[in-house]
Amino acid sequence: MSRRFEIPATPENMVWGYLDSTTPPVLEVASGDVVTLHSFPAGGKETLPDTLPVPDDYMLALDTLPQGPGPHFITGPVYVKDAKPGDVLQVDILDVKVRQDWGFVSILPLLGTLPDEFTDYETIHPVVDHAKNVCVMPWGTEIPLDPFFGIIATAPPPAWGRCGSPVPRAFGGNMDNKELRAGTTLYLPVFNEGALFFAGDGHGVQGDGEVCITALETGVTGTFRLTLRKDMELSWPFAESATHLMSIGLDEDLDDAAKQATREMVKHVCERTNLSRNQAYMLCSLAGNLRVTQMVDGNKGVHMLLRKSLL
Repeated sequence: MSRRFEIPATPENMVWGYLDSTTPPVLEVASGDVVTLHSFPAGGKETLPDTLPVPDDYMLALDTLPQGPGPHFITGPVYVKDAKPGDVLQVDILDVKVRQDWGFVSILPLLGTLPDEFTDYETIHPVVDHAKNVCVMPWGTEIPLDPFFGIIATAPPPAWGRCGSPVPRAFGGNMDNKELRAGTTLYLPVFNEGALFFAGDGHGVQGDGEVCITALETGVTGTFRLTLRKDMELSWPFAESATHLMSIGLDEDLDDAAKQATREMVKHVCERTNLSRNQAYMLCSLAGNLRVTQMVDGNKGVHMLLRKSLL
C-alpha cells in the first residue's frame, strides 16, 4: 500500500532560486507514495501588495530563506528509495489548487518577449475568487483559474553544480508548461541517487508563451504520486495525459526547441507503435500540434500534443 505524506510550507523544506543535487532531502518516500506540498509565488518583497493580506508562511519564507540566482520558491527535495542515475521518475500530478487569495503579474526590466517596447514597468495584483474559481483583473475581467507548478524537476547532474532556477533543462525545472496540470503524468530522467524531486513556482493561470515574463504568480498546493520506473529509458522530460502524448523541447532558439519537440514525439510514437520513423514523422505533421510553451526562461519552450487515439 502506498503511503501519503505532506511537506509543511516552512523554510527548512524549501530553497529559493536554485536546484542543487547537494541539497539535503526533506522527506524520504518509497516508489508509489503520494506527496502533498505547497508553493509560493516567485519573487521577493517588491512583488507584495500594499492592501491585501500576505500569508504568514509566505512572509516567513521571504524573511528567512537565502536567495540564490533565481526568484522561485521550490519545495524539496524528496528522496525516492532505490532510485539510481539512469532510472526514470514518473510524476503523476493528482491535484493542484490555488492556496492564496491573490497573485501578481509584472512587466519587468529587460525581461519578457518585448522588453524594448514595454518599459513602463508595473505589477498588478489580481484577486482570486475561490468560489467562482477565477482571478479578477483590476479592470474587471474574470479569467478562469487553471493552476499548475511552473517548476517540476529532479535534481541536476552533480557535475552541473548549483543551477539557477530560471532556466529549464534536461532535469525539467522551470518549464512553465500549463499542460502539466492535474491529471497529467510527467516523466523525468534521474541523475542522482534518490532522484531528488522538487516542485515550486505556483501559477494560477497562464497563456501559452507567458509573454510578459509572469503567469498569475501565486501560492499553490499540489499532490503528486512518485513512482520509480526502471523499465524506461529517458534522457529528456516527456509527459502524457489520458488523451494526449506531450513532447517537450527546450532551447535558446525557438526553432531548435520546435525541432526537439518534434524529434522527441517521433521517438516516442515509434516506441509505442510499429510505425517507422518516416510514418511517425508524417503522423506528427497531420495530427501533432506544436505550441509555444514559454518565450521567457532563457531556454524557450515548445511542446507537441498528439492524440493517443491516433496511435
